[in-house]
Amino acid sequence: MYFVTLCLRGKAKGFSPLRFGTVVNGRMALNDAGRAAADCWRAIPAHFPQAVLDEWIVMPNHLHGIVMISGDGRGEKSFALAAPDGRPCGTSRTLGSIVRGFKIGVTKFLGGDSPWQRNYYDIIIRDARALDAIRRYIRDNPAHWDTLRHGEP
Repeated sequence: MYFVTLCLRGKAKGFSPLRFGTVVNGRMALNDAGRAAADCWRAIPAHFPQAVLDEWIVMPNHLHGIVMISGDGRGEKSFALAAPDGRPCGTSRTLGSIVRGFKIGVTKFLGGDSPWQRNYYDIIIRDARALDAIRRYIRDNPAHWDTLRHGEP
């Protein structure tokens, strides 16, 4: 399982940090772009059957989510496509390809240039205690929005 954070670019690139909506009374109020991001996130398993979504939230300028990649448990490389000689090739079944597909879907809805920061943040979730803490962090994120560095993730 991975805890993933994807961030929108800041004002320097012409994008508002409140692109997906606002936090009102400790709850996220999504705008059209935020609803599109939520729809694209929910659609991940339809495009990547090995992906299982857990807790997630779209925030004004970022998204937090937990993604489990199912399979044989040998790690990310075991999900790559195999060449005829059996060597892994491509990245169509990795966390990176899942994130890339999600970003493309949201970008298409918004039209124009990608609003995303180039990369993303991920943490491997190693045990149930960490999973519970991350789930709580995601659920509580809107309630703590005003106290988190003026709205930055």
